[in-house]
Amino acid sequence: MGYHLVRYQHQGRIKWGIVKEEIIYEITGTYDTLASFLRTGVDEAKNILSTKDPMRRSFAEVEILSPVTEPAQIVCQGANYGAHREEAGLTGQRPPFNLIFTKASSSMVGAYHDIYLPDHVQLLDYEIEVGLVIGKEITEPIKVTIENLHQYVVGVVLGNDISARDIQLAEGQWFKGKSFRTFCPVGPFLYLFDQDEAHYIHNLELTLSVNGQVRQTSNTAFMLYKPEETLTHLSQIMNLYPGDLLLTGTPGGVALKLTSEELETLWNPFAPYDEKMELIIKSQKNNPDYLKVGDVIKCTAKSTDGKINLGTQENRIVRKS
Repeated sequence: MGYHLVRYQHQGRIKWGIVKEEIIYEITGTYDTLASFLRTGVDEAKNILSTKDPMRRSFAEVEILSPVTEPAQIVCQGANYGAHREEAGLTGQRPPFNLIFTKASSSMVGAYHDIYLPDHVQLLDYEIEVGLVIGKEITEPIKVTIENLHQYVVGVVLGNDISARDIQLAEGQWFKGKSFRTFCPVGPFLYLFDQDEAHYIHNLELTLSVNGQVRQTSNTAFMLYKPEETLTHLSQIMNLYPGDLLLTGTPGGVALKLTSEELETLWNPFAPYDEKMELIIKSQKNNPDYLKVGDVIKCTAKSTDGKINLGTQENRIVRKS
C-alpha cells in the first residue's frame, strides 16, 4: 500500500506528515514546497512509521493545508466525462481532441478552507475532480502508459475546480473564471502510489454534495481521455515538473445546464459580450443549484475496494470580509 501525505500548520509552523488510522505522524524534515519534499523527503515519509516514537498529531490540533504548493502549474482537462459534456450542450461521445486549460496556482486552498464568492460573480459552480501530481520532470515527448505511469506521477489528490460560469462563458475566459483565489480546494491528502497501484486512477468513486444533497457521483473509469493519454499529449507541448498538478475533469451533475444552441452562441468569438452575458444569465437565473453564501460543499474520492481514500473536503461559501 501507498501512503497518505498531509501538509498542515501547527503553532505557526508548517509541517508534513503521514496519516494512519486518523493519526498524523510528523515528518521531522523541513520542506518549503511540495517540489522540495518530492526531491528529498519521500524516503523519510515512508520510513516515519517504523521510527522510534515519532511525533503524533491529531487532526483537531492542526490546520490542514493544500498538499500541492506554489509555485506549481495547474493543468486541467475540460469536458472529459460524457455526462458533463451533455449537460453543457455538447455530445456525450469522446471528442476528436483533448480540451486543455489552466488555473492559477494562487487559487489553491486547503480541504476545509472557505471559498470566497466575489461580489460581481452571479453563477458560482462546483466541479469535483481527481488530480495527478507530477513526480518526475517531463521536458520532451514521451509515451505514458498505465504500466509506466508511476514513473511520472507520484500520486493523486482530490480537487474541486470552482468556476464562475458568467465570466468563463460570457467573457470566454476560462482561466479568469476559474482562477480567483480559493477556487481550487486541494486535499486533504496526497496519496503516494506504490509502484503497482497506478491502475487505481481508473477506478475511483467521486461524490460531491451541497448542503447534504448529492449533486455529482461517478467513477473515473468514465473519463474520455485517460491520464496516460493526456500526459503523453501534454509532453509534446509543454514541460511539467515535480509538484505540478493535472486535474482530470469533472463528471455530470454540475449546476451549469446549456442547450447546444446556447453553447454555440456563447462559444462564438464574434458574438457581442453583452449578448453573451444576457444569454447566460437569462438561461441560468432560475437554476437553484448555483452556489450561494452559506452553502457547504462536501467532496469524497475513494477506490471501490476501499484501499485508497483521498479523504473528505468540506468548504463553505462566504463573502470575503
